[in-house]
Amino acid sequence: MNAINYGTSESMRTLQQLWRRYHAVLAYLFFGGLTTVVNYVVFGITNLWTPYLVANTIAWLLSVLFAYVTNKRWVFDAQTSTTGAVLKEVTSFFGFRLLSYFIDQLIMIIGISWLGGNPWLVKLIDQVIIVVLNWFFSKLFIFKNR
Repeated sequence: MNAINYGTSESMRTLQQLWRRYHAVLAYLFFGGLTTVVNYVVFGITNLWTPYLVANTIAWLLSVLFAYVTNKRWVFDAQTSTTGAVLKEVTSFFGFRLLSYFIDQLIMIIGISWLGGNPWLVKLIDQVIIVVLNWFFSKLFIFKNR
């Protein structure tokens, strides 16, 4: 019985160490996945009645709002104590997301208009690329030193 308990507690310590070490990456993957779902679902719904670039813009806006809240609170645990610091953080977050928005739109134009790809497949490939870009933007520039 002691060997089982020892192994279990040792495994638990190892998991806790891994969680502490990779918390931001794991949380970003989880919430980035949810952000991608928000983006993909909103795109799919709005693309039924609007052109794909308009649908992509609406999906981008709603998913960026979702991403800001989740990234600030649960991924990077960003504590901003002044209005000026919050404004700087929001400006930085949306500024870099705006950069990824233009890359997003370019991928959609190339994939759908130029190459004639399926909008759902192009959007899926697009989101994988954008999630990776946004991780680097967030980690290196927006929520640094947190």
